[in-house]
Amino acid sequence: MKEKLPAVSRFGGSSSIGFRTLRGGVLMMLFSGAISSATQAEEAVFVAGEAGAADGVSFFQTTAKEVTGVVTDESGEPLPGVSILEKGTTNGTVTDLDGKYKINVASDEAVLVFSFIGMASQEVPVGGQSTLDVEMTSDTESLEEFVVIGYGSQKKREITSAVANVEEDDFVQGGMRSPMELIQGKVAGLNINRPQGNNPNGSTDIQLRGLTSLVGTTSPLIVIDGIPGGSLDLLQQDDIASFDVLKDGSAAAIYGTRGNAGVILITTKKGKAGESRFDYSTYFQREYVDRKPDFLTADQYRGLIDQGLIEEGNDLGSSTDLYDRLLNKQNLSQYHNFAASGGGENSTYRASFYYNGAEGIAQENSNKQFGGRVSFSQTGFQDKLTLASNLAVNFSDANRLGGQGGDFEQAIQRNPTAPIFNPDGSYVETQAYNNYNPLSRYANRIDERNKSTFSGDVRLTYEIIDGLKASAFGAYIRNNYNDRYYQSMNDFANRPTSEYQGMGYASKFNHLDWSNTFEGTLNYKKIFNTDHSFDAIVGYSYQYFTTEEFNVNNNGFTTDGFLDWNLSAGSAINNTQLPRPGMDSFKEDNTLIAFFARASYAFQEKYFVQATLRREGSSRFGANHKWGNFPAVSVGWELTKERFLANSSAVNNLKVRLGYGVTGNQGIDNYQSLITLSEGGVYPQEGVYYQTYGLSRNPNPDLRWEKKKEWNLGFDFLLFNNMLGGSLDLYNRETVDLLYEYTSQQPAYAKNNLLTNVGSINNRGIELYLTSTIIKNTDFSWRADLTANTQRNKVTSLSNDVFTISWIEEGGLPSPGNLGNAIRIEDGGPIGNFYGKRFAGFSEDGKWQFYKADGSIGEAEDMTTEDLTVIGNGVPKYMASLNNTFTYKNFDLSIFFRGKFGFDILNTKEMYFGNMKWLPNNLLESAITTHAELDDDPQYSDYYLENGSFVKLDNITLGYNFELNSQYFRNLRVYATGRNLLTISGYSGIDPELQDVGLNTGIDGRGFYPRTKSFALGLKVGF
Repeated sequence: MKEKLPAVSRFGGSSSIGFRTLRGGVLMMLFSGAISSATQAEEAVFVAGEAGAADGVSFFQTTAKEVTGVVTDESGEPLPGVSILEKGTTNGTVTDLDGKYKINVASDEAVLVFSFIGMASQEVPVGGQSTLDVEMTSDTESLEEFVVIGYGSQKKREITSAVANVEEDDFVQGGMRSPMELIQGKVAGLNINRPQGNNPNGSTDIQLRGLTSLVGTTSPLIVIDGIPGGSLDLLQQDDIASFDVLKDGSAAAIYGTRGNAGVILITTKKGKAGESRFDYSTYFQREYVDRKPDFLTADQYRGLIDQGLIEEGNDLGSSTDLYDRLLNKQNLSQYHNFAASGGGENSTYRASFYYNGAEGIAQENSNKQFGGRVSFSQTGFQDKLTLASNLAVNFSDANRLGGQGGDFEQAIQRNPTAPIFNPDGSYVETQAYNNYNPLSRYANRIDERNKSTFSGDVRLTYEIIDGLKASAFGAYIRNNYNDRYYQSMNDFANRPTSEYQGMGYASKFNHLDWSNTFEGTLNYKKIFNTDHSFDAIVGYSYQYFTTEEFNVNNNGFTTDGFLDWNLSAGSAINNTQLPRPGMDSFKEDNTLIAFFARASYAFQEKYFVQATLRREGSSRFGANHKWGNFPAVSVGWELTKERFLANSSAVNNLKVRLGYGVTGNQGIDNYQSLITLSEGGVYPQEGVYYQTYGLSRNPNPDLRWEKKKEWNLGFDFLLFNNMLGGSLDLYNRETVDLLYEYTSQQPAYAKNNLLTNVGSINNRGIELYLTSTIIKNTDFSWRADLTANTQRNKVTSLSNDVFTISWIEEGGLPSPGNLGNAIRIEDGGPIGNFYGKRFAGFSEDGKWQFYKADGSIGEAEDMTTEDLTVIGNGVPKYMASLNNTFTYKNFDLSIFFRGKFGFDILNTKEMYFGNMKWLPNNLLESAITTHAELDDDPQYSDYYLENGSFVKLDNITLGYNFELNSQYFRNLRVYATGRNLLTISGYSGIDPELQDVGLNTGIDGRGFYPRTKSFALGLKVGF
């Protein structure tokens, strides 16, 4: 979870050096071949092998004189993985597991440079010696850890805000559908969830520290290599170096209007000076159904016919498991990533190319991607000017026809005695309520999305004087996708008796969005008299966003020969008896402009203070409130540098942090403050029909930012001789000026509704991170990492003197039945409350009974709105994860558990399919077992609420690192990963991990897309 900085060496003469852009643009000069992390050190050892000293492995060249030796630390213990470089060349090696090395140098005049993490680098002349033993001493400066904080980086010991860092070594293993899954469960308070499981075309929900808005953006701002709003589509797991999460207001205020929901900074891998490297990573992954719904088989269904519960005519003579037929049992996902990196004295590069073919567990459900990423950095002009650039591109082809929730719902409710095919080979279409044949749709429809995404950025940095740097940054992101959809003449929905009269239907949709970014900064860093450290940055930011869309559809195709590639051939253009063709286009844009400043000061590396101010303007808000100010201040105190703790054996390091910050939310639709027009009817004038236009919304010149004011108290600690480390954060955040659409007064307003600022939400919580190396010896180690958090939210206000609202309802329940909304948000109540009837039992004839407000019992028709009340809540109160990492010699094993606790789930699957009133559609078995007493129409009540708490054995990964004695291979690792292997929960549904972000939380919808276990075999090799 820590970012370890490579040993920073002192330079002189013609030392071989390189430059690496350290997250956010800080340039660190590193010796060629320096090892940047403990894992890389181990990998480098494998290059030399235990016999490295004897075999004389050299990365670069073989020259005249041979030098051998042993490198040890101050206690005399051998140091494996020490980087040894012949000064002025790219000739180098590393020590083996016993600290031994062997290198061929040009002559007796050669100088060897020894560098290692946590040790002071040494330059040792060879002279006439053939054996050089070196003792390395600790270098506390090289042990300093850096984290990205937005527009720069900072020593971890100087951080005064709530910032979490996750490095590549701590990523979740296996094949990921989204790059955000790499840190699922790794950051306390960060909730990452995929409501559709491993569906390759499913979305990923992200929420940090609870809900902060009713209609605005609720997910964190993503910043990729300095680009605010970077695209996750451009990231592959082997191209990511780290994630840094700015959790509290004092950390996120530097991003102003988009920091309300937090900020996630993603840094991609860059090239390093030294030897040229090639890296290849691959895995193959299969998905298996985790749990199949217990629906009635054909025999059980016929049993209900025998009992007289279903009419005999519903036995259609077959025995069909449609759920099984919808599965892609031969699914195989594969991933390949090949990267080349390296550099010389003044430039570095890294280029990677990938293919990621993801197949879902459902038929006609896949997403195939390929693309690449290139980064380049060059320094010159007497080492004062640096140019750094990144280019990334992604092309994807998604088959979206299968995997839709309604398809698997058909598998549950469709008559299991119905065949799939008629004797003539055509598809059988049962016509009970809401029925269709998904396999027929797969055969007669096309639903595809072809997408391309591009990102390019360049940063120019110039050191004006010592400590003062000016930087100009420009970026361009372009995202384009084309959707094609076609319904064949043979599709059941297009049958001759339908509105399409036996002819085909086609549509096209094109989406383009792009953004331009320019940011200029001036950064000054200086240390005065060794005690005073000062770091200040001022900057300007400009971003412009544009979206363009176009769609067209037509029908009346008398042949399927053209599919959707000849839209003008549809006869609906002339045949008014067919549905009317459609055409539409759309464009919108918005602009963000900001000025920002941040100053950090440290005294004796013991007392720390940081202040930030961002002033930002957005075209989205009203004329009276285009600009907003977002200040922040935070302080830190390292108590272990005070006398009363300096010699403590129990407390090795303790720092307290306190921060306050204001952030904003501008994540609403464009033009909401302005008068806009929409089409009305047409009117004739002298035989010509003219289009009319009318007011589509009320103007609101006072529309302004939602603002979040947040306090954070944090503690960072190392205890018991550094055996236990971690952090504890307590926060309280109040979001004010909440945006929501209220009923407007008429007059003076022309329209019924107005988007305006009224309410407020309070969130508070506690977050804990613990890490401990429990056992560590020569052959075996055991490390445990725990993250945990608890959160509470409350809507403190929904009304003011002008605009009032009694409550907000969400979670509309589907038909049949007019069941209304499941969730109600009220003043003084929390987000996610289920609001409905309280179950009081069944009557003798199987009718619903509920408690009324006065305590009496009535049937469904007796209930009024006054009898409804809060019956549960769908937002988890607690979340936790535990990762155990074991190593034994060259084996490593990680076991990752994750859980959520203290919330309810509304089981709508049971509400509809566990009720015999659903007949003659098929049912879940529970309809004749658990709910056998029920003989009434579906009703929403706490009868269907269940405890959703769960613990998942989320990931097990077993890996082996080969020791290689080869001049061609640096490292080789093979691994096997299993994901979602076990779920411990009292919930009776398919999976208790549902959508639990936003307003519609804890509702298990009617769709049955399978949740899966996945198993992957992977390989990583370095050349």
